[in-house]
Amino acid sequence: MLVQILSAVYSLIMQGIDLYRIALVVYFLLSWMPGGYQSKLGQFLIRICEPYVGIFRQFVPPIGMISLAGIVAFFALTFIEYGVIAVFEFIINLLIQIG
Repeated sequence: MLVQILSAVYSLIMQGIDLYRIALVVYFLLSWMPGGYQSKLGQFLIRICEPYVGIFRQFVPPIGMISLAGIVAFFALTFIEYGVIAVFEFIINLLIQIG
């Protein structure tokens, strides 16, 4: 029973990460469109993406006029995903061995 609950939570987290990854891509693409961030979608994406990308802007300096913080944030999300996978696989395997 607990393994099924953890599997469902794992699935929800993975879907959330995938949705956030899509939101980041759309957020980055909006920067190429004049007035893209002034739209309702742009304002929504600023609220959900900027706090995460802003963390990387503090550490990743721009090269000329190009900010690489978004690319680093995108790849960091992939590493976070790998970490979540490893933790859940470990916990589920441990529960299967115990039960």
